[in-house]
Amino acid sequence: MDPLRLGSLVVALVLAASGGWWGGAEASIHTYGREPFREVGNAFLLSGGSEGIVADGSDPAAPASSFIKFMNVTFWRTVESAESHAKMAHSTGLVQAILFEAADRDNIGGSAYGGQRSICCTPDLAKLEGCKQGEVIRRPSSDDPDWPVVVDTHFSANHLSVKLEDEEVRITKTGMYNLFFISCDPKLRGLAMSGKTVWRNPGGYLPGQMAPLMTFYVFMSLAYLLVMVVWFSQYIRFWRDILPIQNWITLVIALGLFEMTLWYFEYLNFNSSGVRPVGITTWVVTVGAIRKTISRLLILSISMGYGVVRPTLGGLTSKVLLLGLTYLLASELLDIAENVGTINDISGKAKLFLVLPDAFLDAFLILWIFTSLSRTLEKLQARRSSVKLDIYRKFTNALAVSVIASVVWIGYEVYFKATDPFSERWQSAWIITAFWDVLAFVLLVVICYLWAPSQSSQRYAYSGEAADDDDEAQSLTKGSDGDVGMVKIDKDRNAGLGSAFSLDDDEAEEDKRE
Repeated sequence: MDPLRLGSLVVALVLAASGGWWGGAEASIHTYGREPFREVGNAFLLSGGSEGIVADGSDPAAPASSFIKFMNVTFWRTVESAESHAKMAHSTGLVQAILFEAADRDNIGGSAYGGQRSICCTPDLAKLEGCKQGEVIRRPSSDDPDWPVVVDTHFSANHLSVKLEDEEVRITKTGMYNLFFISCDPKLRGLAMSGKTVWRNPGGYLPGQMAPLMTFYVFMSLAYLLVMVVWFSQYIRFWRDILPIQNWITLVIALGLFEMTLWYFEYLNFNSSGVRPVGITTWVVTVGAIRKTISRLLILSISMGYGVVRPTLGGLTSKVLLLGLTYLLASELLDIAENVGTINDISGKAKLFLVLPDAFLDAFLILWIFTSLSRTLEKLQARRSSVKLDIYRKFTNALAVSVIASVVWIGYEVYFKATDPFSERWQSAWIITAFWDVLAFVLLVVICYLWAPSQSSQRYAYSGEAADDDDEAQSLTKGSDGDVGMVKIDKDRNAGLGSAFSLDDDEAEEDKRE
């Protein structure tokens, strides 16, 4: 494989593992604890990070507001490598820090006579391109001849370590910046590095691709707060007629508000400090995983007709709870992998290993939800419960639209990633994450609208007598207090018909089929 392309692939994998593509996070203070270099082509390479940074628009004479700073970066070589040099030797090994903007990636490396591309200068490339043998091939950017930036560090004598001078590189162009530490010396096999680099945007330490999400979570928090106020006012007003399903809706709204607020403050802390404490981030993603799990179980329970055509889930309760616990675990592991930590969290393959179970469970849930909805609609049609049937039809339509929107968005997300392997469109990448939060919120609002607390709530609930909802007609009337109420007009019923549609028999049959 082309070595430079392989090096670029490393950048892509770092982005995927750290959240550049998946809406997670890559800390602006990158810490390295004796990180090992790995062999790529004719070079030893270590990825130092990739982040979107907005250009420094301040006066050049003023302190930089956008920069990448090297702090206490130290390179360590093996004892065998150090002992192969004399004590009085001057330069016994070169390590180079290469900082470049994604658009200039082709300015690193070269190819002799159209052959395999190399990161390090070879004898043939030295003749063709005038590079210095044993160093990284670098060609000046067309926009700024000082870029890509190369910082050289030489080992001396037979010392085991060498420290890179603390240096601050000012960012004067908005872009996706990649940092690599590279050595072309074959004697430095086994090289490692420690220290940290600080990446900063004008607005703080929050990476450029994540900065819009902080504002987004403010608006989402306000949206959930508005829904909470409206819902809770109705909940208090009609508390005597509240259905069990409405209690679960209240819990989902509260968790959504709590989650969005926690995300905002977590990002705010990240922006001001440049690091993401593992404990805080783990707590935030745990709340999110619980919210997503309960939301899915709520939709599944509604689809099964819980509280409407059946008083409980019966024998399905254990299956639903088992699915919920499994989904909670899968979602928690995936969210932790995406958000907790700094840069070298997990590899791309490990990430895929966590994505697949989550995707499989979502697909299984969708299948179960629509299968249950179909059965519930059949029961309501058989009982001729027109009002409940109308609610469930609207609910089914809303679910169908959300599933179609999800499939379309997944297709767009795949296209977005496939056509932008180096995250050059990082400024709009936040929309990928935001869409799923918006979709979940919209679906919750639809559920709140269809199952809003009212004085008629109990008329939509399951009744112990099988025929209570049969041939039911509803008409709107205005009470003396100005409130709109639902008046139930019961038609003549046949006792035999009520027995024929007994819910107990239906529930037993449903449990058997499940």
